[in-house]
Amino acid sequence: MNFNLTVLPGDGVGPDVTAEAIKALQAVGKKFGHGFYLENRLIGGAAIDAEGVAVSGDTLAQCKKSDAVLLGAVGGPKWDDPLNKVRPEDGLLEMRKYLGLFANLRPVKVFPVLVDSTNFKPEVIEGVEFIFVRELTGGLYFGKPKRRWQTAKGRRAVDSMAYSEQEIERIVRVGFELAQRRQKKLISVDKANVLESSRLWRQVAVEVAESYPDVTLEHMLVDACSMRIIQNPKYLDTLVTENTFGDILTDEASMLAGSMGMLPSASLAGVPEAGVRIFGLYEPIHGSAPRRAGLDMVNPIAIILSVAMMLRYSCALEKEAQAVESAVEAVLNEGYRTYDIMSEGKTKVGTKEMGDLIAGKAGG
Repeated sequence: MNFNLTVLPGDGVGPDVTAEAIKALQAVGKKFGHGFYLENRLIGGAAIDAEGVAVSGDTLAQCKKSDAVLLGAVGGPKWDDPLNKVRPEDGLLEMRKYLGLFANLRPVKVFPVLVDSTNFKPEVIEGVEFIFVRELTGGLYFGKPKRRWQTAKGRRAVDSMAYSEQEIERIVRVGFELAQRRQKKLISVDKANVLESSRLWRQVAVEVAESYPDVTLEHMLVDACSMRIIQNPKYLDTLVTENTFGDILTDEASMLAGSMGMLPSASLAGVPEAGVRIFGLYEPIHGSAPRRAGLDMVNPIAIILSVAMMLRYSCALEKEAQAVESAVEAVLNEGYRTYDIMSEGKTKVGTKEMGDLIAGKAGG
């Protein structure tokens, strides 16, 4: 099979890790007889410098006609002035909205060989494996009004956490669909004791639950969830939540896996179904880390695992996805580590060598 992919390396370490993801992708393609045709475009700060916008209309059009999009990272201090009218992150937000990428899947898995490489007691995190379903095109990041202004008493700013019944229903349904294939337990995370939007969220979740009688629905306040992630992460399996809560909680959860460099993500335009190709954008959850750009030190595993998710959801290639995931686990089992997950007695490698090792296993 042949697939057309748009690649957006972005800023900072984005190009570094994206190059290693492509190695793994091409290795799997060669092994299984698939062709992956790549179109490179700009996004974020790189696009602002070259094109004056965080993502151009041509790039959006190119992404839309692709089978999937692979993205590195965006942002950096060069473009961080709060008075700037255009920011690198605007490109991500515009892309999510334009392409209808409303469902963000962020799996959290603790590899057995890394239980001693985190700040947690091994008995707390051993065997942890859950997934966040994050709403991606609503809430504070997109709600109106959103502005800042000057008053006689000083500066003011407002952001709006706005959700419609339809936005909540479709993301909660994704959560239920995934929960059905896992442990049949869905935790809906909100702040219904304070926020009106969360009260609507909870009401709609209960209504959708009627269509999934085999799935147990539990409501959990976001502050309680943040504590549960640290206190008893084994309790968690499938969670669904709104945009801002999901952004924060998944960054926190990445520490269970040892590093943000270990967690992939998929942003999808629909409900994922086994064997059905669905358009999506795939990226690591980490940022651009500009101080480490070009130093051959950052961990490429998050974006390589994002490639596995792309193979599974946008290409409907389950065996190929498993080949990438097995390659990552095999390399870790052999004791190879980047600096962020390094521990005593292991072999420290850089970005490129880690990418080569994983690609070798994936294509072997």
